[in-house]
Amino acid sequence: MSKKRGNRRLSRELALRALYQWQLTGDDLARLLVQAETAEEYPDANIEFLKKLLEGVLREAEALNLALAQHLDRPVEQLSPIEHGILLIGAFELSHSLDVPYKVAINEAVNLAKAYGGTDGHKYVNGVLDKLAKAVRRTEIEAAARP
Repeated sequence: MSKKRGNRRLSRELALRALYQWQLTGDDLARLLVQAETAEEYPDANIEFLKKLLEGVLREAEALNLALAQHLDRPVEQLSPIEHGILLIGAFELSHSLDVPYKVAINEAVNLAKAYGGTDGHKYVNGVLDKLAKAVRRTEIEAAARP
């Protein structure tokens, strides 16, 4: 694994922790970033990517929730804060980080769910983000399917 990818993976983990805090406390971006800086792993993270994720998810949370809601089997409010945070990160990457291939965005979210989510939460995350990808990354998916 390259250093850059490792840094991005760690950045996603730190973003998930921050989004968990945000959902429980309503802390603003500045406070979330200060908290992230206290994490032991922070120096090894891709800080620019972490900030992009947090700024983007907080700015686009309403639109991301609306996009996710179309593919959920329950209201967004009934998701666990961990699964919700993972889905927000995945949805943001699918819709706003076109430099990240859709399969990578989904796989990274699934890995977060395996590490932090409940039993079989990774399957739920995979299913929801796969459906969302078909809506927001249709051209990329169709191109990948062509021989």
